[in-house]
Amino acid sequence: MDTTKQRNLNKWLKQQSKLANRWLLTAIGLGVFSSFILLAQAALIATILHQLIIEQIDKAQLVPHFIGIVITTALRAGSAWAREIAGFRCGEQVRVVIRQQILDKLESMGPAYIKGKPAGAWATLLLEQVDDMQDFFSRYLPQMSLSVFIPLIILVVVFPINWAAAAIFLITAPLVPIFMSLVGRKAADANRKNFKALQRLSGHFYDRLQAMSTIRLFNRTAHEADVMRGASEVFRKRTMDVLRIAFLSSAVLEFFTSISIAITAVYFGFSFIGELNFGHYGAGVSLFAGLFILILAPEFYQPLRDLGTFYHAKQQAIGAAESIVEFLETDITALLQGSLPLPHGDVTIEADNLSVFSAEGKVLVSSVTFTLRANQRTAIVGPSGAGKTSLVNAILGFLPYKGSLKINGIELRELDIMTWRSNISWVGQNPMLLHGSILDNITLGNEQTKLEQVNQAIEQAHADDFVTKLGLDHQISDRSSGLSVGQAQRLAVARAIIQNGGFWLLDEPTASLDARSEKLLWQGLDTATKNATTLMITHQLSELTSVEQILVMETGSISQQGNFEQLKHQDGLFKQLLAANNALALANKENLDA
Repeated sequence: MDTTKQRNLNKWLKQQSKLANRWLLTAIGLGVFSSFILLAQAALIATILHQLIIEQIDKAQLVPHFIGIVITTALRAGSAWAREIAGFRCGEQVRVVIRQQILDKLESMGPAYIKGKPAGAWATLLLEQVDDMQDFFSRYLPQMSLSVFIPLIILVVVFPINWAAAAIFLITAPLVPIFMSLVGRKAADANRKNFKALQRLSGHFYDRLQAMSTIRLFNRTAHEADVMRGASEVFRKRTMDVLRIAFLSSAVLEFFTSISIAITAVYFGFSFIGELNFGHYGAGVSLFAGLFILILAPEFYQPLRDLGTFYHAKQQAIGAAESIVEFLETDITALLQGSLPLPHGDVTIEADNLSVFSAEGKVLVSSVTFTLRANQRTAIVGPSGAGKTSLVNAILGFLPYKGSLKINGIELRELDIMTWRSNISWVGQNPMLLHGSILDNITLGNEQTKLEQVNQAIEQAHADDFVTKLGLDHQISDRSSGLSVGQAQRLAVARAIIQNGGFWLLDEPTASLDARSEKLLWQGLDTATKNATTLMITHQLSELTSVEQILVMETGSISQQGNFEQLKHQDGLFKQLLAANNALALANKENLDA
């Protein structure tokens, strides 16, 4: 990683700390307060030893000093505890905001972009990489300020007592940050490679876990195990590289600070025996002065040592931030940026010379023109890869486009996208149910939804036969576990009815359903979409006899438009698809009869 990029990432991380500035300042303030307590504690200890050894005062007279040591020790412990809490809260608050930024960005980019990476890679970005910034905000940033304030406070106190000891502190202190800067670049590069390896491993593992049945079916278990073993080995080596640099830097920092403290001790040792006679402003070196400064010597270097220890956290955070910043700064100017409200009334969608592009700029749909009239049902048919999903993603605002795409007369890129999407009721071929009750899945946690509306939606979706038996509080897990596909799909229809959108989008809603479930589902959808503009994607052409308009897509363009009766008599792709559907239906019937 080049220096400029590392500097920019460090700047971005510091900007995020402003989100929890109150906690950060609290942690720094507690650290400074602890340093003043340290000075009092060191003075008490040095005074006790000086009076016991040199002045030989009775111990009973020093009781207040011993009580003072107990109090200062308790205060330092309490201050350290409070500082840890404040630092943790700082990191926690920043992590919450960064996660929300990632989720908001994912929402704005949409599924068309998200599918470009494995789910495991997104999970790593959202969880592990954000968590690895915790120590940067909770420990490193406060320590950066404390590594300046605390040594400065100690120097201000030590200089009037002994300038030679203060000079030793001043000369040797820069060794720590100099070494940290030398290992910093290597540490950041190692962390970056580690996160990349973790993303690849997470994505690969999650994808293979989902495809376990297919892997076993094709007897590829041993091969996938070898691939997984190789990815794990790469991640292990990357992790060991990070740890090696961390341990090496800690050991060298300890060496430098030990040498510095030893030089101070040697200076006072020779001063006490009269070999060195400077640094004490002509007043001589007293036992109090020597003990006081020697007690402070480790504490002078401790903030710098801690900064060196936490410097690894900085490089870890920079390595983690690289992918996050790269994602957050992904250009979405080609997507919707408008703020106009959606005009009231029934939804009408007009496309004129519309071309749809992928996030990378590849043409997915080329120069199509059509109109989805208010309260009219339109179907899109065509083979896989014809551009049906891309066209729908453009209507939803998830893919950039050129040409014109108007909703109720307003260009889509000028509309407030969230308002537009809130007017869409969607039912897909794989219903996404959440872990929770049936009621939670229908209302999606909206407490303002009345029970009357829920029951009415359940009835319209023909889901009342099993919901009545199970109850609204019946718990289901994600991926619809505990329900049949047909039951889950009818719950999805009930949820869409609650949404009450003016535009309904049906993406293969009856795929993989048995005949009874399909019939019930279509009955529910016919009732729900009666007074709504509807766009349906389907491969089952027999369902389209009552649809007012059919768009036939082929290789990214619309090759035919019309209703069922018009298209079935025209030579073209629709006629071929209809013939293939009829032949398949006849073959299935013969198999059932047999």
